[in-house]
Amino acid sequence: MRQLGFGLIGAAILLAAGAAAADEGGRSPVHYDLSFANAVHHEARITVTYRDMGHAPVRFEMSRSSPGRYAIHEFAKNVYSVSAVDGAGRPLTVDRTDPYGWTVGGHDGTVSLTYTLYADRADGTYSQIDATHAHLNMPATLMWARGQDDRPATLTFHPFDPSWRVASQLRPTAEANTFAAPNLQYLMDSPTELSDHMVREWQVDDAGTPRTIRIAVHHAGTAAEADTFAEKARKVVAQQIAIFGDVPDYDFGTYTFLADYLPHVSGDGMEHRNSTIITDTRSFKDANFDQLGTLSHEYFHSWNVERIRPDELEPFDFTRANPTPSLWFAEGFTSYYGPLAIRRAGESTVDGFLEEMGGQLDFILNSPARQYGSPRDMSLRAPFTDAATSIDPTNPNIFASYYPYGAVIAMALDLTLRERFEGLTLDDYMKHMWRTHGANEKPYTPDDLRRGLAEVTRDARFADAFFAASVDGSALPDFAPLLARAGVTLRPRSATAAWAGPARLQVAGAVVRLASATVPGTPLYVAGIERGDQIVSLGGAAIDSQAAWDRALQQGRPGEEADIRFIQRGIERSARLRFANDPAIELVRTETAGGQVSADQLALREAWLGAATQ
Repeated sequence: MRQLGFGLIGAAILLAAGAAAADEGGRSPVHYDLSFANAVHHEARITVTYRDMGHAPVRFEMSRSSPGRYAIHEFAKNVYSVSAVDGAGRPLTVDRTDPYGWTVGGHDGTVSLTYTLYADRADGTYSQIDATHAHLNMPATLMWARGQDDRPATLTFHPFDPSWRVASQLRPTAEANTFAAPNLQYLMDSPTELSDHMVREWQVDDAGTPRTIRIAVHHAGTAAEADTFAEKARKVVAQQIAIFGDVPDYDFGTYTFLADYLPHVSGDGMEHRNSTIITDTRSFKDANFDQLGTLSHEYFHSWNVERIRPDELEPFDFTRANPTPSLWFAEGFTSYYGPLAIRRAGESTVDGFLEEMGGQLDFILNSPARQYGSPRDMSLRAPFTDAATSIDPTNPNIFASYYPYGAVIAMALDLTLRERFEGLTLDDYMKHMWRTHGANEKPYTPDDLRRGLAEVTRDARFADAFFAASVDGSALPDFAPLLARAGVTLRPRSATAAWAGPARLQVAGAVVRLASATVPGTPLYVAGIERGDQIVSLGGAAIDSQAAWDRALQQGRPGEEADIRFIQRGIERSARLRFANDPAIELVRTETAGGQVSADQLALREAWLGAATQ
């Protein structure tokens, strides 16, 4: 079980040679052997060996889900050429009766199963193997035997290129390229990068105990760029430690960022207990070190989600989706603190932070999905949205991501605490959740989040009302006065422009189609226009390009009407379109908006966002 395995890591992996010890039942460790001779064609050849298995048939499986992801992913689809032998090397029959597993019987207590894995997507969910690296997310890579979760494991890697080194949260052993894990839960939570990467590391103080933070950067850039990125990361890490007032007790004393910044990877970030995958198609130079945003978000997860952990994720079930109603807190509050830590570290400006949070607030305030569910409801839709795949379209108006939804709630709560409770901030709430559920790794329930707010404020009525309105319900506070206290103005982004709705157009030659679904209550929706319709004319002007559409909008004013002609599934139709005011908002410093700010407002802003810089 995950909590037990992590709590007993010191006892689970002991041998002086670094290999895994037998489990409590005296059974031998599982051993994986991974070779990459055909890496140029994205293949690995993997052998997993179980000993002391008795005589019953053994069922091997590939996972269908992965830690940090909430949807189903069919990793078995990339496994083939499966064979098995017993301890004497005799071939065994491998039966496959369903898509997810293989059963091996007739063995002598030892089963070595060998298979080929195809892998060509480098992100937080999948694996990629090529001549430049082996980027391995373990659920997408390793088979495991049902019922053997508590066995420790060892893994031996055979690099394709002599320059490849191994970066992982797995425990190194005395044997070259061999690593260990205490159980299946830890093993599957341990992504691994084999490549010619650059390593930068430093130590942080945990009440007198040093913890090592390291970044393994696989990129085509320079050593100086890796140095710059590491220095920025060091500042962000320090700010996050200050928020909680404590460093997690990283297993084996180390936390590792596994960074792949290459054109052939896919942009992503995925948290794990003592490490994170962070990937980007852009180089440091092209992105101007914008990768820091993902790093900050994922590192915050080493507290929030990996240790301050929803009860529904314990233990993680690799055979199904793992939903929780608390993603608005686990992911959403992290989405608030990620950019906030960067701002406090001096690696972004106040204006930059307000622009980012203003975008999230604009999205949530104007989302039609709020009428269909609360943040808790949106959290439970994660198995349908978190990199999930399906063929049929989904109504985009019924879901608002728990990432910005939770971030907006976090900002509201932070500003409300600062207003109503002298000396209290959201940092204090996060510290409280860390002390009561994170440091002791006691998973929390949804009600524990409400109870924690009541305890830190000493005001159960306030906590109950806040959760009832904005977590169990869809209400949001009036942000304008909350922000004004910090000298921040909430204002319309385009106060006088005519607006037809959040239309995204697709232009092919002279044909202009609506590429996005229309939103209930907006002019296009009311006019009966939907995604895929061809816009023929607006206000008598032919629409044959994005520029033509923009010009036609500029001719109107909010409240005015214009004829719109469109072709909907082969039928030409016409309607009256009544222009509206654009509801988009933005956040700016009050002085930027031409207002006056007081010393109290500036003091609150600095206490919230860090030193007073632009």
